[in-house]
Amino acid sequence: MKTAIKIPIVIALLAAAWVQAAPVDAENFEPFHQWMAAVLTNDAAALKAFYSTKPPAKVRVKTAMHDADADISFWLEPKVLTMKAEIVRGTLPKPGVTHLILHLEVVTAASGGQPVSITDDQVWQQQGDQWRIVSVERTDAPQLKQPSDMKKNIYPDTADAHADIKEAQEKAAKENKRLILVFGANWCFDCHVLDMAFHSEALAQVVDTNYEVVHVDLGPDEKKNADLVKQYEVPLDKGIPAIAIADSDGKLVVSQKNGEFEDARQLTPEYLAEFLNKWKPAAQ
Repeated sequence: MKTAIKIPIVIALLAAAWVQAAPVDAENFEPFHQWMAAVLTNDAAALKAFYSTKPPAKVRVKTAMHDADADISFWLEPKVLTMKAEIVRGTLPKPGVTHLILHLEVVTAASGGQPVSITDDQVWQQQGDQWRIVSVERTDAPQLKQPSDMKKNIYPDTADAHADIKEAQEKAAKENKRLILVFGANWCFDCHVLDMAFHSEALAQVVDTNYEVVHVDLGPDEKKNADLVKQYEVPLDKGIPAIAIADSDGKLVVSQKNGEFEDARQLTPEYLAEFLNKWKPAAQ
């Protein structure tokens, strides 16, 4: 989940509001359903009209930035035959702005009848009497399971991160493990993706065998537990979730420096397994 420094300027202006955004009745957000109808009817002119030109819509796929035409082409070529949309979360960051995180199952003319999974993160802005897309982050065929909602309380408000770390250190010392500190927040979609990955069949064993996992809550403004952020040398300007590995005595082993996990939705089980195996404790 990008912070204000890493996302387009038009969205950066809204970033502070996102984390305390009010829920919106996304199921009945008519502009999205009109957008989907334009995709399904392969109506290029109608689809293009949903993308902002002032400011120009920004589209992010993996680490690359594109313009609106790239997203439009993606949805028109090859033709989408069916689309099933599941709204993971809908929020109203401020009046005139709607943020949707969507799980889409799409069958195209080229997919041989097999649905393709897509995570589509759309920000809509009301411009006059029209709603238009100003920002998209699209994840095509993600290899990590994407959450269907963000209701899991990964980062409880009442948690004491300092006490949790101390308890994890005691367990780690007895079992020859290291600590994996995951800095994040419940509002962060990618934090939920990473949490699901750590509990997945592909990764649960290496996590449970080698690590005590501690979730360090950063709160709605990413200022909570600032002393731990400093202690474990976590650069929050690179986005969250952010990870630090520590020995059972609390000594820092490594912390991510370049936002390696902030776009967890795009990662692979192999990438995470390589990281976990690289930094696991030496066998006794």
